[in-house]
Amino acid sequence: MSENVYKQIELTGSSKQGMEDAINNAIEKASETVRNMRWFKVVDTRGHIMDGSVEYWQVTIKVGFTMD
Repeated sequence: MSENVYKQIELTGSSKQGMEDAINNAIEKASETVRNMRWFKVVDTRGHIMDGSVEYWQVTIKVGFTMD
């Protein structure tokens, strides 16, 4: 096992398509500025309801990345 040091950040992604899209949106946006992302963990899931149906999903994740 490697002896990496990890830092964690918390992100919240949203999507009208579903939870997986919300996670992907958060990771894709973060990848524009955060290097060496290695894992994520879902810590919260919620949604916005409009007119009796789900309008969009919000998923909060913790993302770990290795320090340089």
